[in-house]
Amino acid sequence: MATLALNKLFLPIVFLVLIIKVSQSKAALDARYYDQTCPEAEKIILDTVRNASMHDPKVPARILRMFFHDCFVRGCDASVLLDSTPQNKAEKDGPPNISLQAFYVIDDAKAKLERACPQTVSCADIITIAARDVVAMSGGPFWNVLKGRKDGRVSSAAETINLPAPTFNVSQLIQSFAKRGLGVKDLVALSGGHTLGFSHCSSFQARLHNFSSVHDIDPSLNSEFAETLRKKCPKPNKDRNAGQFLDSTASIFDNNYYKQLLAGKGVFGSDQAIISDYRTRWIVESFAKDQTLFFKEFAASMVKLGNVGVIENGEVRLKCRVVN
Repeated sequence: MATLALNKLFLPIVFLVLIIKVSQSKAALDARYYDQTCPEAEKIILDTVRNASMHDPKVPARILRMFFHDCFVRGCDASVLLDSTPQNKAEKDGPPNISLQAFYVIDDAKAKLERACPQTVSCADIITIAARDVVAMSGGPFWNVLKGRKDGRVSSAAETINLPAPTFNVSQLIQSFAKRGLGVKDLVALSGGHTLGFSHCSSFQARLHNFSSVHDIDPSLNSEFAETLRKKCPKPNKDRNAGQFLDSTASIFDNNYYKQLLAGKGVFGSDQAIISDYRTRWIVESFAKDQTLFFKEFAASMVKLGNVGVIENGEVRLKCRVVN
């Protein structure tokens, strides 16, 4: 049944490169937005991200996570880049974002773009393009990024409570994504971004110790994998840097994440939850079997997420950390 449903739901795959011009959330973005005003924009961003990744292999995962955390709060407006001030605690200092890093990569790209074409390329577009580049650089799909976002002027740490938590169940995840115009397929596809990355123990250790009155360890975890995690994250845990890669091929963008979920090796409770619910499991199984299908759907969902809450009539920040 799942295979038949899948064939109806997903169109035949011809190209991984998506050339799309859409107008969701009132924003009319365009893949060729900077063709005349800053034709070198994408090359400058790619070169910056590639050089940074050569010096720090964690950059791709950090940039992709930055994009998600920006778009899920106030939409894709680069509000996550703004620094706190004495009068305001900004998003980057909210609890879920304390571990966000690699802001310097966006700063570097912005400085180069200001020299090449002043006051033209928004910080919001830089994050969106960089997120595509780190996926493609890591072996994942390439898609044409829609551009024309403007930068927001508001950033509040309190609003990071709107980010989906690693403890969410499927109903909570579906509700969180639906608020941003994203469906169940988008939820499962974008969860595949965890194929890149690492998590500290604090985000999953509740699954390893005193999980419930009946089970000390989350029974949905593979028992050998659970023991590995318990050794890395003992209680009490004195090593703040301890944690686990979210995928056994954490520097390569592939469909291994879904294969791990099916083997009971999802690190987050929210990851494991999507294989225990009939609404999402069949999509996980489909992506685990067909990497090309996953790549196509991930690219399409990234385009949709990149169009959430877009500002068309805002400002282009001169520096991404401060409003003009």
